[in-house]
Amino acid sequence: PSSQRSWVTVCPIVAITFPAAVQAVLWTRYRIAWGATVSILGLLFGEWINRYFNFWGWTYFPMDFVFPANFIPSAIFLDTVLVLSNSFTLTAIAGGMGWGLLFYPSNWPIIAPFTFT
Repeated sequence: PSSQRSWVTVCPIVAITFPAAVQAVLWTRYRIAWGATVSILGLLFGEWINRYFNFWGWTYFPMDFVFPANFIPSAIFLDTVLVLSNSFTLTAIAGGMGWGLLFYPSNWPIIAPFTFT
């Protein structure tokens, strides 16, 4: 199906919106540059709560190869670009590009134990 082939392009585009919004609010008001990483860690915490309490609402959600842990290197890169550049424009261009480019290679260590040679 097409949903299994498009996860590499669709997921980073959709997933950058919430970390970027949290990062913008925390940077504008408090000059805290780890908003993207905190929002992704919140996503990981939500996934843990979901699995721990066996939430049945996402039982029939379509499976793909995206894990919330994939976003941690991208979020760290996005925060690093903001700290070094001190510019929302450069963070949007370079950080957004790095977010998408780091997404696929950050999946390799997670999927590696499941590969068969």
